[in-house]
Amino acid sequence: MAIQNRYEFVYYLACTNANPNGDPDMGNTPRMDPETMRGYISDVATKRRIRNYVQLAHGDEPGMNLIIQQSTIINRHIAEAKRAAGVEGTSAKDKNSVYAGRKKACELFYDVRTFGAVMSTGPNAGQVRGPVQITFGTSLDPILPMDISITRMAITGDNKSGETVEDYLKLEQEMSEDRLRTMGRKQLIPFGLYEIRGFISANLAAETGFDEQDLQILFEAILNMYEHDRSASKGEMEVVSPLIIFKHVGTDTDAAQRVRQAKLGCAPAHKLFDLVKVERKPEVKYPRSYRDYTASIALSRCPAGVEIGFQEGAFSPIVWNRLPEEEGWFTCE
Repeated sequence: MAIQNRYEFVYYLACTNANPNGDPDMGNTPRMDPETMRGYISDVATKRRIRNYVQLAHGDEPGMNLIIQQSTIINRHIAEAKRAAGVEGTSAKDKNSVYAGRKKACELFYDVRTFGAVMSTGPNAGQVRGPVQITFGTSLDPILPMDISITRMAITGDNKSGETVEDYLKLEQEMSEDRLRTMGRKQLIPFGLYEIRGFISANLAAETGFDEQDLQILFEAILNMYEHDRSASKGEMEVVSPLIIFKHVGTDTDAAQRVRQAKLGCAPAHKLFDLVKVERKPEVKYPRSYRDYTASIALSRCPAGVEIGFQEGAFSPIVWNRLPEEEGWFTCE
């Protein structure tokens, strides 16, 4: 059964001496707002890492395939869905076959159930609006993009040099040591603490079949995705706060009406996010750690019909209406 509650969530990501999300049109410079100098992490980058974790941890489970995979053709996955639905080879304009392919794609692919997909190309399985949407991550303070020169103590050579081992050995002997080195560049920021928000619609989940197990896997992936995404450019990136989750449960005494409230929500999302307050400590001029910030959440101002939960570990259950015991990261007003 699809989830029956609307959710919002927020978490904080620390980036230290790394490139959180480079812009290929700007020489892979870390993305930022040119007016405020605050850094960005695109929603696409976050979803990519969620997909990577899901593929790593759950890829061999039924219904946990991904339609967006590295170096693959999306139309092949659409064709697989239509074959599984028994409508492969039918007209791409036939509404019944399009709907059947769309439904089967939701069953087969986790990312279609979660984020939605445009599958109207090739074999055509229509379009799906996903119940989970994630915002651009934004740093709490301005970032300082740095372009650092590095020296690589080797070169690749060129195709004109030959192809055999002996050809390359001869070339090495003929070239000076200086010519056997080359320069490179790395883009990074010294530090940035990013806030990332998400929204989960129970109404759209009913269309894709996004259920409680999918929800738990999403939260698990968010908390662990950077632990399995280490690279030279992203060596120190980690989710440093618990996942703060707002769950709409309703207030009405009538059970049917309460279910309706839980799906539609009991408070605007922006008011819920305003309950969380993270600020740089006054004595800190240049933050270099999440410990340079203080954080609080105003539980007493939480609207009726909404519960606040925290998830700290990959496999720990969500406990509602409880503050975590974690080094004072959260305090209650």
